[in-house]
Amino acid sequence: MKAIRRFTVRPVLPDTLRPLTDLARNLRWSWHDPTRELFDSVDPDHAGRGADRRADDLDPVRLLGSVSAARLAALAGDEDFQARLRAAAEDLDHYLHAPRWYQEERERHGDLPACIAYFSPEFGVAAALPQYSGGLGILAGDHLKAASDLGVPLIGVGLLYRHGYFRQSLSREGWQQEQYPVLDPGELPVTLLRESDGSPARVTLALPGGRSLDAHIWTAQVGRVPLLMLDSDVEGNAPAEREVTDRLYGGGSEHRLLQEMLLGIGGVRAVRTYCRLTGTPAPEVFHTNEGHAGFLGLERIRELAEKGLDFDAALETVRAGTVFTTHTPVPAGIDRFERSLVARHLGEDGELSGVDVGRILALGDETPLGGEPGLFNMAAMGLRLAQRANGVSTLHGSVSREMFAGLWPGFDPEEVPIGSITNGVHAPTWTAPEVGRRAEGADDRELWELRRVLREQLVTEVRERVRHSWRQRGAGAAELGWTDTVLDPDVLTIGFARRVPSYKRLTLMLRDPDRLRALLLHPERPVQLVVAGKAHPADHGGKRLVQELVRFADDPRVRHRIVFLPDYGMAMARRLYPGCDVWLNNPLRPLEACGTSGMKAALNGCLNLSVLDGWWDEWYESGFGWAIPTADGASATDEERRDDLEAAALYELIERRVAPRFYDRGADGVPVRWTEMVRRTLSDLGPKVLADRMVREYVERLYAPAARAHRALAPAAARELAGWKSRVRGAWSKVAVDHIEVGEIGEDLADAELGATTAVRVSVALGDLLPDDVEVQAVAGRVTPDDALVDARVCVLKPAGGGPDLEGRLPYEGSLVLDRTGSFGCTVRVLPAHRLLASSAELGLVTLPTETTREGAGVLMR
Repeated sequence: MKAIRRFTVRPVLPDTLRPLTDLARNLRWSWHDPTRELFDSVDPDHAGRGADRRADDLDPVRLLGSVSAARLAALAGDEDFQARLRAAAEDLDHYLHAPRWYQEERERHGDLPACIAYFSPEFGVAAALPQYSGGLGILAGDHLKAASDLGVPLIGVGLLYRHGYFRQSLSREGWQQEQYPVLDPGELPVTLLRESDGSPARVTLALPGGRSLDAHIWTAQVGRVPLLMLDSDVEGNAPAEREVTDRLYGGGSEHRLLQEMLLGIGGVRAVRTYCRLTGTPAPEVFHTNEGHAGFLGLERIRELAEKGLDFDAALETVRAGTVFTTHTPVPAGIDRFERSLVARHLGEDGELSGVDVGRILALGDETPLGGEPGLFNMAAMGLRLAQRANGVSTLHGSVSREMFAGLWPGFDPEEVPIGSITNGVHAPTWTAPEVGRRAEGADDRELWELRRVLREQLVTEVRERVRHSWRQRGAGAAELGWTDTVLDPDVLTIGFARRVPSYKRLTLMLRDPDRLRALLLHPERPVQLVVAGKAHPADHGGKRLVQELVRFADDPRVRHRIVFLPDYGMAMARRLYPGCDVWLNNPLRPLEACGTSGMKAALNGCLNLSVLDGWWDEWYESGFGWAIPTADGASATDEERRDDLEAAALYELIERRVAPRFYDRGADGVPVRWTEMVRRTLSDLGPKVLADRMVREYVERLYAPAARAHRALAPAAARELAGWKSRVRGAWSKVAVDHIEVGEIGEDLADAELGATTAVRVSVALGDLLPDDVEVQAVAGRVTPDDALVDARVCVLKPAGGGPDLEGRLPYEGSLVLDRTGSFGCTVRVLPAHRLLASSAELGLVTLPTETTREGAGVLMR
């Protein structure tokens, strides 16, 4: 029989144990070892993990709901436990209320935002709150945790998916299978947000045809940071609306659109409700983590329209206080919807009936990017609604500027206003406790012994997981004796675990099966591989890759040296990173935006073996690990040839450099050169990959400037800026560069010397614009054979005085410093200029010399 309803019966804790509830409800326990150890001791036999310990990590809420009354009574009388409980409760109280880095910075500078709202479609905070699918969600979770540790006043905003992403198992044939267990909020570390009268707080979206979508707001406390999650499984919603938040990244196009409307539009309303009920300051900055949440900007425009601002002024106000982070390096990774679908849901019969739907559709127009005229591009909208944008590594910032350059026509990609802040990972979450306790100050022998302990723990974990997986696949106990010898705690262990889109190349290691088999079975320097990863349920190509890997790992000749572990998630990852010696990453360059799994491995002394992509391209040094060469030229365009070359390079590195260094032992059995690389990884690379560093950069480079810009745009200033932009756009066609002189009379630039200066004079026609509306620049640098400027520097030219000539042209002049040798060139351009612009490229307007001006008698190159 099956239950027709489910509900949670909560235990009544003795008064002396009441602090356990507060500790369980704040997810700080997920990265605070003393609190985790306290909960482990509540019920040592089960520790809240349920029947399947391999799948679930510590879950204090579930633990407190299942522990026996007799055990609770015993704990209530246990003086040692009571002392530890009081210490944990006091420590949490101090953590939540004492000033931290942000409060000290605000005391010094005074202009940091009072509150930031951080929107993401997924959050990977803890295994006990499975609301993530991969790197984007784990990054969002680490962002919240680091913000909490630093005292940054953040509010996280997402959705509560009743089925999460999915649980993965394998068929007997190795085909990925998905299960979607129901998540009961009563058994999760979340609390329903309620109005002052006790009724559940809710947000409502209007849908076409007079329908509506209601959602409750669940709050998870991530240290100091509240995470608001909207849940459409509400009585009163029609069945289709109740299922809007059923699962992460599921359903068809309309389903996804409703999810993103609820996240963006409903999310802003949830923030307003939370601030009203708790007295939290309203956010001054809204951070859109990828395009899924982009509709939040439209809801804020609607709010401002209700206060009397027209669309253009409201748009400027919204843009000033918005940060947009893009995580995808390929157009295919961006959400797109049919324009007609967006218009139907946001137009007169839909949610934003007071906002001009034509203006909404223009924000998502992807035709400047070479896209389809009938599609609405969520990333294009996100960039148009944000004055500040960034990629997630230096290389990804460069790729993003190329990819989105069409939104800023006339500018070279390097001048597109998309910066970069390289991702980081939350050290307390991902560093094994043993590393924190024993690595610092350890000598070579101690460090090597620590690595062996961690490897042995992984081997024990892997054997248990392999047995469990084979039982799920239908094997009987009598068939599984071989699992007792899976992996060896003294063999070089390489880890590879991540999502399974094709560009991550799960099966590159299988390119030459015989060569891989020889590496695994080498008589003196064997290698063993631990592999994990999920393919999206709709990605049959990814599932075939998983099956190919599984079938290779099933071979009795090698199955003691290579394993595939199904159901990769946070709980598994926390054990994989410390136990591996090498972390493998072989994506197609430059398709890995950042890739943080290798960062988590590095925090545990695991060395990276990776293609130079994402963060590894930025911080790779030979003392930290190895770089896998990538194909270039004609080989890079032939997929088969490229993969053959890069797989061969991978095998060569492992065989000739990685394995020999691991097995190169001294008389005491310690590989000194290997432990030196481990030490350098921990001491030199570790501080760079921290989420604390990342969040500080967001605060200093994006949040603080966005807050200042937002404060500067009071309604009158917003109207003035919108009017100025409209006037400049309308008059720009008459702006022209008419006459350029470089050098003084009698000066021969062919003999110019390094460090010399030369004069630049130009005549500019401004049409109906004023000199204060523009900035005239000389741009100089090295030139390529086709006259393209490289590594250009900008010199602002000033009005030369004397007023306009008979044709209305204004003279400008300045000096160029010839600061580089070799072929040197320059040009002149005119850009819009206003004190409230974050970038001179913001309007996408620029005037350069025409071909006639460049080649005719109007240019004097003395």
